Amino acid sequence: MKTTPTGASVKAFIDAIGDEQRRRECRAVMTIMKAATGASPKMWGPSIVGYGSYHYKYDSGREGDWFLAGFSPRKQDLTLYIMSGFAGHAELMQKLGRHKTGVSCLYLRTLDDVDLDVLSELVRRSVAAVDQRYAR
Repeated sequence: MKTTPTGASVKAFIDAIGDEQRRRECRAVMTIMKAATGASPKMWGPSIVGYGSYHYKYDSGREGDWFLAGFSPRKQDLTLYIMSGFAGHAELMQKLGRHKTGVSCLYLRTLDDVDLDVLSELVRRSVAAVDQRYAR
């Protein structure tokens, strides 16, 4: 696994983002993720801010450690990692606002396009689902 926690400064990473609006959005997401996980942020690799961690083991035998919730300020979108996926959150996804999804990635052009209360609930439910699945 290439993406692991590092000792790099989350503050320095966020402060180095060139776009002021994106920095503000990252700080808002940090507040949401801290509330949902109760954990402090850590850098995972060079560009992901992750909160908490859990150990997973698949039926295939593959196992490792990953963050409960995380985000990355990519060039195109603000990417949030919703580790439970989206299948169990259909009602929230309908209320969220403008977004795109991958398997566990939520792509937001800007936080102005989404309901922050719904986003907070989505992150909270995802963390709870991961906690339950992996008996953290």
